[in-house]
Amino acid sequence: MKIIILGAGQVGGTLAEHLASEANDITVVDTDSERLRDLGDRLDIRTVQGRASLPTVLRQAGADDADMLVAVTNSDETNMVACQVAYSLFHTPTKIARVRESAYLTREELFDNDHIPVDVLISPEQVVTNYIKRLIEHPGSLQVIDFAEGKAQLVAVRAYYGGPLVGQQLRQIRAHMPNVDTRVAAIFRRDRPITPQGDTVIEADDEVFFIAARKDIRAVMGELRRIDETNKRVVIAGGGQIGERLAEAIESRYQVKIIEKSPARCRQLSDTLESTVVLQGSASDKDLMLEENIADADLFLALTNDDEANIMSSLLAKRLGARKVMTIINNPAYVDLVQGGEIDIAISPQLATIGTLLAHVRRGDIVSVHSLRRGAAEAIEAVAHGDSKSSKVVGKAIEDISLPPGTTIGAIIRDEEVLIAHDDTVIESGDHVILFVVDKKHIRDVEKLFHVGLSFF
Repeated sequence: MKIIILGAGQVGGTLAEHLASEANDITVVDTDSERLRDLGDRLDIRTVQGRASLPTVLRQAGADDADMLVAVTNSDETNMVACQVAYSLFHTPTKIARVRESAYLTREELFDNDHIPVDVLISPEQVVTNYIKRLIEHPGSLQVIDFAEGKAQLVAVRAYYGGPLVGQQLRQIRAHMPNVDTRVAAIFRRDRPITPQGDTVIEADDEVFFIAARKDIRAVMGELRRIDETNKRVVIAGGGQIGERLAEAIESRYQVKIIEKSPARCRQLSDTLESTVVLQGSASDKDLMLEENIADADLFLALTNDDEANIMSSLLAKRLGARKVMTIINNPAYVDLVQGGEIDIAISPQLATIGTLLAHVRRGDIVSVHSLRRGAAEAIEAVAHGDSKSSKVVGKAIEDISLPPGTTIGAIIRDEEVLIAHDDTVIESGDHVILFVVDKKHIRDVEKLFHVGLSFF
């Protein structure tokens, strides 16, 4: 696939990295020559320096025959104009734009071929807000992913000493929970993936990914680790777009405080939010944190745009007694360094956003793609089409499907029913199939499984 990416920032660069390793023809456009040189040195891609919305620059990038344009510059307006130019002058089939400003996002009538021709809108702030909200709702989880509009969930937890299943084989799950159906999709032990088998023994500190129907998630978590107390008191450092959206989403269920430096922004937040307490000051101010009883907080969230400020305020909050700390980290190099120590969960906005983009780039009928383990693996929701003659999966039991190495099928959603995958489960046309891919070099092979042969048409 020939793809033009506008913007070589963190999202654009991460997307280029993902796609270049999958035999796509990638061109990245940016005004910053240094960023482009860095990407060009690391990846097998073309780069073009220039303003992303200009017709001459887009033509130089290969817009005449591009399959897709992904506009993820830091400017909403540049992204929208680039999509308009790609549609009007180059008839680009698929146009994806990152749009941050909620004033645009709330006017859906803007984005159609008669006005601003954007096929897919991506709002990173909303994606990250939803990501954090799911983590808050599942205390003790490292990552929570919805499939089939939330009917099934994939959850990552760290197995703890004393958990009922620690030291036992996976096949014991059914004996422990006869009324709950679940499947362990993957295990990471000391940062290395293990393909789960019936005789695989769960060890303490394993990062375990399991899939189950939404209603069964807490029961399965209880088998792998002690269930954390429900979050009640939440402190948010940073009243930007993510901080505001998150407070708005959770303030009816939790006691929420926001700490924000800007007096003007504080006034705006006070007018917008209903029950959230807005405090003007710095989350790195020890006296303020003590005054606001940070030791009583169940959860401290550092959500500013400054990695160093987020890390320092998180370390301070934990030192002063906050029970759990989550931190947004924009620099991917920092994520592995800080997670799991004083900081419980480090959140990478670009990796949370990248899955939304990948779902529209993948071949076959791919509904969603989620980056796991900070990009090391992927969870994919694909729809099976065709019949036993035209499809490699329809009409076949899971044990008879030739899955690529390191790939497991975790669950199938059929209409409203969540079916946890077992060897004798037969896939039907229209099923939503949830796959876990540990080795990303086999992504293309997974996509091919869900291509429909010509006989289907």
